[in-house]
Amino acid sequence: MVDQSQHDEFNAMQEQLQLFRLIFNNLPSGAMVTDDEGIVTHLNKPYADFLGIDIEKSIGRHCTEVVENTRMHIVGKTGQPEINQIQMIRGQNIVVHRIPIQRDGRVIAVFGLVMFQDTGELVKLSRKLHSLESKVRSYEKELMNLRSTHYTLESIIGDSAAITDLKWQALAAAANTSPVLITGESGTGKELFAQAIHHAGPRKHGPFIQINCAAIPRDLLESELFGYDRGAFTGALAGGKPGKFEIADHGTIFLDEIGDLPLDMQPKLLRVLEEKCFERVGGNRLIRSDFRLIAATNQDLEGLIGRGVFRKDLYYRLNVISLSIPPLRGRPEDVPILVHHLLPTLAKKAACPTVRMSSEAMAALVTHSWQGNVRELSNVLERAIMAMRGDEIKVCDLPFIPREMHPQQETTIISPIRVIQAQSEKSALLAALKKTGNNKVQAAALLGIHRTLLYKKMKKHGLSL
Repeated sequence: MVDQSQHDEFNAMQEQLQLFRLIFNNLPSGAMVTDDEGIVTHLNKPYADFLGIDIEKSIGRHCTEVVENTRMHIVGKTGQPEINQIQMIRGQNIVVHRIPIQRDGRVIAVFGLVMFQDTGELVKLSRKLHSLESKVRSYEKELMNLRSTHYTLESIIGDSAAITDLKWQALAAAANTSPVLITGESGTGKELFAQAIHHAGPRKHGPFIQINCAAIPRDLLESELFGYDRGAFTGALAGGKPGKFEIADHGTIFLDEIGDLPLDMQPKLLRVLEEKCFERVGGNRLIRSDFRLIAATNQDLEGLIGRGVFRKDLYYRLNVISLSIPPLRGRPEDVPILVHHLLPTLAKKAACPTVRMSSEAMAALVTHSWQGNVRELSNVLERAIMAMRGDEIKVCDLPFIPREMHPQQETTIISPIRVIQAQSEKSALLAALKKTGNNKVQAAALLGIHRTLLYKKMKKHGLSL
């Protein structure tokens, strides 16, 4: 007599077998199982319908009698699976899998699966996949353009000793993740160096998030930096908003005009720098962000510390790697190089085919005291292009000449311009010769003039040849 436990076990097996049959017959693809000799043991309804045969009459027959061009029996002998194979069945190229089922190292069955109704659907799927991959690549490229920087180390123009050394410092800074503090007057290119450091480092594929601490209203700065949760304040977005530090995860955050950061925000920034975590305004969830910080200022932070408006501990935390960009007036040898770099872009912007710079005008630019640095130089060139007659910028086209020559009596400009022009030209010659070690060829190239003209001007100003 069969006891109750054996009866229950038998029923459980029956239910499990029924479930497997249901799964097998409800597969959307055709499926067939043979033994190791190729004898059909199972055939599901979708496959039988496709083949136009009766399931019961197929069971027990050799697979070659049921499906044309089959290799199920071969896989049973070799034990080697055949994946994504093309098989001609009823005039159609079908994609199939043939998978050996093993037990104790021996093939006991072979499972065959029809993956697609025909290769036409496979081609359609392949085209769709290719289209999706193209879109993904396009979106990735667009995302990289949005996230990435516009400037690299190659974008930094100048071959003066100061700029060359600064490029090496920037390259070294890019190799690690310590905070960087960039100082320099307005217009020297602090943002350019910040982007170049980001682009040269391992985080270049991550976001570069920039925020000007002087441009954000005091009462909005905290939510801009750290974000806010829903209901944090009137007008807050229903879903909250991530802050710049959160968005900068795995990338770089650039805090420009850090000297203008309100005193009450400074300890909060210090905490974020030390712990790399923060909470949104109105929230209580701790958010971690793996960011790299670059800060910049045109102010004397040590002087601000002395006045009690900037925290000393924050200054030391920011000033791990320091880059000090020299003013343009301190490296006059870079002026001609910058002029030749900027002119084509500015000429194109002004719809001028070509723009040349007279040697006298170049000399005036070299000796000008650039209080606004490269930004001022670009502005002067843009205004000069608008003022010039023809395709050459002359001294009289430079907007700073009348202002510097005779600020109170514009009616007496002619004579002073000639005098200053001569003085500027002589100063430029001396600066170029000094920079090149009295090498006439290099000096002429630096000034953008021919060597013969250089000799004439040296003779004119009584300079030794």
